Amino acid sequence: MPTFDHLRRTRARASLRRSVDLLASFRFEQTAPEKFYGPLAEDTANLIEDLVADLSRGDVAGDSPLRGLSILDVGGGPGYFHEAFARRGAEYFTVEPDVGEMAAAGIDVPASVRGSGMDLPFQDDAFDVVYSSNVAEHVPDPWRMGEEMLRATKPGGLMIFSYTIWLGPFGGHETGLVPHYIGGGFARDRYTSKHGHPPKNVFGESLFDVSCAEGLRWANSTTSGELVAAFPRYHPSWAWWLVNVPVVREFLVSNLVVVLRK
Repeated sequence: MPTFDHLRRTRARASLRRSVDLLASFRFEQTAPEKFYGPLAEDTANLIEDLVADLSRGDVAGDSPLRGLSILDVGGGPGYFHEAFARRGAEYFTVEPDVGEMAAAGIDVPASVRGSGMDLPFQDDAFDVVYSSNVAEHVPDPWRMGEEMLRATKPGGLMIFSYTIWLGPFGGHETGLVPHYIGGGFARDRYTSKHGHPPKNVFGESLFDVSCAEGLRWANSTTSGELVAAFPRYHPSWAWWLVNVPVVREFLVSNLVVVLRK
């Protein structure tokens, strides 16, 4: 089972206040994306900075542990994350399959590549850190994407995989907090009937049922990397133990982070 003693910096930042602030920003995802993705990008950069410090480079006096590292964001979307990593001195790359999504915010990302996370257009051992934030639940084969991310990670580098758990409260995304518990098809059809158009994330096409147990099972079984951390992304650190409790974790973890070293 995952333990957390080695995640000193990562745990210190995982406060209740952070959890509340992130939860408050979620309501803007559809109506004012910059109010949602701006704070999420900063939180993501902080998370990866802390994980690199805890698991790889250690604290770098007066500087970010990310400075000089090459980072690949798989499913980086419209580019909100670029500035957060640039401020930390990282060499940031992003890959995104949807041209419309890449251009949605009008943000210019110099190293933005169109491509699929399940077939990354990069050579082996290319990046110091490869991460994906809230993408795995949107692809039909998330573990193939995980293997591709590990392939593109340099030996000794970190692969960070964060995704929304289907049975958690946000598993249904914009279709609501309850309908997806009845079924993904029901939630999709109910949303379409209520709003007159399908949801952005259509169950069975761009939204899939991914469990916490599946992610842990894959992370422990892959021969491409070593599992070095697993915890609920948006919870305060005192609630991280939930990831170790079968069944309960499917409903209460909400978003799982697994970290593997290549």
